Amino acid sequence: MSRSTRPLLLLPSVLAAMSAPLSVLAQDYPSKPIRWIIPYSPGGTSTFLARMIAEKLTEAWKQQIIIDNRTGANGNIGTAAAARAAPDGYTMVLVASTYTMNPAVYPNLPFDSEKDFTGVTTLLWQPYVVSVHPTLPVATVKELLALARAKPGQIDYGSGGVGNATHIAIERFATMAKVKLKHVPYKGVGNSITGLLTGEVQLLFGSAVAIQPHLHSGRIKVLAVTGLKRVGSLPNVPTVAESGVPGFEEGNWQAVLVPSGTPGAIVSRLNQELVRIVKETDVNAQIRKVGADVIGDTPEQTNARIRQDLKRYGELIKRLDIKLE
Repeated sequence: MSRSTRPLLLLPSVLAAMSAPLSVLAQDYPSKPIRWIIPYSPGGTSTFLARMIAEKLTEAWKQQIIIDNRTGANGNIGTAAAARAAPDGYTMVLVASTYTMNPAVYPNLPFDSEKDFTGVTTLLWQPYVVSVHPTLPVATVKELLALARAKPGQIDYGSGGVGNATHIAIERFATMAKVKLKHVPYKGVGNSITGLLTGEVQLLFGSAVAIQPHLHSGRIKVLAVTGLKRVGSLPNVPTVAESGVPGFEEGNWQAVLVPSGTPGAIVSRLNQELVRIVKETDVNAQIRKVGADVIGDTPEQTNARIRQDLKRYGELIKRLDIKLE
């Protein structure tokens, strides 16, 4: 055997030896509890989703999924904690579309939204529910816009904070409809819901999870949803697009990320299990009940979604001139 051919014959064994530890790692994973950081305030879709999936994942893997609530700064505090974690598959973070907006709003983030994480899967996409206080004399989006044009800057709307996804969604809505609204930022989406219920603000874009408990209380009026199609849980509620703002669509996705450098075999294992769970009949039904669509895509598709939205929202936020005050 010549010296030149010997390395070629040895190559398959070397590659097999290199891949063996990864495959053993995936087989043994998880061997201890997993921390799941939820960086958003309680009461919204993130809380509902994480609790439901954590229970299923714990049951499947016989290892506890520890939900670690770390709220603040539009999700940046908890996300920064996840970025500092070891890339071993034992820390994951649930992020929403706000994650791709924050780099354009916060000038000195302690992490890189594109480089410091890798996607596992996008769990769902959910439109907002356009809600108003019952004292506001409107019953449709067209009536809301007519009132806003008659009283520019006099309708207060709430959001989860400057640069929050709901803030950007309403500003885009106002820009497309050519109306002027007054922004009242709160510390977290839950507080903005309270602001609407008490009449501190007259308008809100909220998740169905947060809005539905108040639908029959008489304390909220629902005008529309922000997807391009109606949602099954609110079949009689029209879309914004069919109510006076053609082409308008905004919503919120929820995705699971892990620190960059997490072994690919572990990312794949997490992806397979999370996708299986969200597509189970009972989980799928619960997700659809709150007006959301199950996604359950690949890590590559989640990473592509994040890159696309970082660019899209970066341009939109610059155009809307949204900045921290």
